[in-house]
Amino acid sequence: MPKTFLPLALAAALALPAAAMAAEPAMPPHITVSGEGEATAAPDLALISLSVVREAKTAREAMDADNDAMASVIAAMKAFGIAERDLQTAGIQISPRYNYTNKQDGSQNAELVAYQVTNTLSVRLRDVDKAGEVLDKAVTLGVNQGGNVAFSNDNPAATITEARKKAVADAVAKAKTLAEAAGVSLGRVLEINDQNIRPMPMPMQAKAFDGAGAAPLQAGENSYAVQVTVTFELK
Repeated sequence: MPKTFLPLALAAALALPAAAMAAEPAMPPHITVSGEGEATAAPDLALISLSVVREAKTAREAMDADNDAMASVIAAMKAFGIAERDLQTAGIQISPRYNYTNKQDGSQNAELVAYQVTNTLSVRLRDVDKAGEVLDKAVTLGVNQGGNVAFSNDNPAATITEARKKAVADAVAKAKTLAEAAGVSLGRVLEINDQNIRPMPMPMQAKAFDGAGAAPLQAGENSYAVQVTVTFELK
């Protein structure tokens, strides 16, 4: 490029960003408000954690005893109509158990006394009314640890949509109140952002493992909350 054209090219390159910035429209007068909405739904899913713990002199004996008990539990879950996809082994743990005695020199003597095997099964129960019955049956068949029950919803999309509509209506009402108080009116919506807060399943802990009859459980309701931020133009 001839040297005489370099200053002109440089000036044009520097002018382009300035021209682009000048072309961007200025943000009109506006107001940003937040809104909250909440909707509830009855749980249609019970999440149950069941553990079988067995102890024996050898790891093999403990494992065999644990396997037999858990096999009975799994068969019972299937008899309740629970599908394979809703049964999942959450973990198997084999741990030695020691008996510690103090020695005169201040140290301890560790004696291996047994092996403990824990097998944990996660169950998704789609008939929440049977949760107490399922828990009771599992305990009868050998479950002696866990028993945690949490009630949830398999597909809360419709409930979250209801909460989202309420949140937007709340934001609009707030914006109208503020605009009227300021002597202006609302224009078009410039921006909307939302954030839904999914509740954690409500946990319940089985109190004992030696009672008779189905455990008395209450599923209650799950609440879903949505927060929105809406920006309105002001007129």
